[in-house]
Amino acid sequence: MSNKQFPTYKQHEKNKNSWFSIAPKRGGIVTSLVLGGEEILYLNKDTFHDSDSNVRGGIPILFPICDRLINETYMLNDKEYRMKNHGFARNLPWSVKTIEEDRSAITQVLESNAITKKQYPFDFKLTFEYVLKDENFIVKQSYQNKSEEQMPFYAGFHPYFKVAKKNLYYRTDAKTYFDVNDSRVKSIESFLDLTETKEALILLDNKQNNISFPIDEEKELLLEYGEEFKYITLWSDPGKPFICVEPWMAKPNAFNTKEDLQYLQPNETLHTFFKISLKNKGEK
Repeated sequence: MSNKQFPTYKQHEKNKNSWFSIAPKRGGIVTSLVLGGEEILYLNKDTFHDSDSNVRGGIPILFPICDRLINETYMLNDKEYRMKNHGFARNLPWSVKTIEEDRSAITQVLESNAITKKQYPFDFKLTFEYVLKDENFIVKQSYQNKSEEQMPFYAGFHPYFKVAKKNLYYRTDAKTYFDVNDSRVKSIESFLDLTETKEALILLDNKQNNISFPIDEEKELLLEYGEEFKYITLWSDPGKPFICVEPWMAKPNAFNTKEDLQYLQPNETLHTFFKISLKNKGEK
């Protein structure tokens, strides 16, 4: 699937039937993830190759916001800034820092530039290491503030998982969710059905930093993540064979509400992680 405009890099785990592919110049997106011989990601290849489209599929990176801002604007120090849905990291080219065959790892970097500073007036450096270990896929993240002032942000991921059906039971300790379809808070009784749902469901009160769900009759995915990711958002597109289970640090429009923002002091770095594992149903 790699092309001259958006070349991909692939890493296999030694002696395992697992690998991943990543396209740094296409927003640093993970385009494929195979665990135990099974592809777990959905990818619309047409959107990948169309530089004017947001990629529908893979694992897009969300920074410095998740979801949308009201009117795509926010105020900072009495100045108005504009930013599109999910921020700019998923649309900008990242740089490959290291490729380590012996560790099945790739590290990529995104730094502030003239484009980012028009939307977000901070100097920053993001360093993401992707590694396969024992057929687990781990994204180790470092968010560094290189500015001379405090830097707010709320990051996340937007993974598209291939599924056989969308009416699923999620293993989570969350008891309630916010239904964006009708702007109501609802109780999680058992299954959550994304078959015809057009807008997202945001789990509100999970305390454990993990969630799992079946992808077919035999397998389920386990997602684990750092405590900074306070919310899990569920979304799908009716008629498409995927669900998105997205770890977010804050809810939509947080640059305006100021709720759950991460703040980094000058020269401070936040380190966190996101891990994906494929399990047999009932396996711990």
